[in-house]
Amino acid sequence: MTYVERTLFALSRKESVELLSRSHVGRVVFTDRALPAVAAVPFAYHRDCLVMHTFGDDRLASAVARGNILAFEIDDIDPTTRTGWSVVVQGEPAVATDVEERADIERVLGAWAPGHGDVCIRLPLTIVTGRRIERSMQTPTGSDSSRALLRDGSQ
Repeated sequence: MTYVERTLFALSRKESVELLSRSHVGRVVFTDRALPAVAAVPFAYHRDCLVMHTFGDDRLASAVARGNILAFEIDDIDPTTRTGWSVVVQGEPAVATDVEERADIERVLGAWAPGHGDVCIRLPLTIVTGRRIERSMQTPTGSDSSRALLRDGSQ
């Protein structure tokens, strides 16, 4: 008899960046009036940074202008199997002011939301952490020699 167990694994920086490079929407965490704030934003991985744009009059642009450190999170979770992954980036953002750099960021991002964000933000991958929860099949004794990863979602 076997049972399904979940195991938490740390992702390497390389694995985490690969997941970032395949994703398009994430959550940016910043401070707004001394409180934590979160905003879902479209982004792109570009030149070892995350790039995003926003409007100059919103809370995120204000936080970046004040010099706030940002955290950025993406994930993919399967609620049925309770498996998935999560990647978090932390760093000090910068506003892209150079015309060529802004055009490069706009080209990479494309248009997601209505209107046009006039502030282009670059977030370097200063701290990158990731983790994955996978299912594994165990014998009742929990012997490591009988462990096999289930990739097809079966139990």
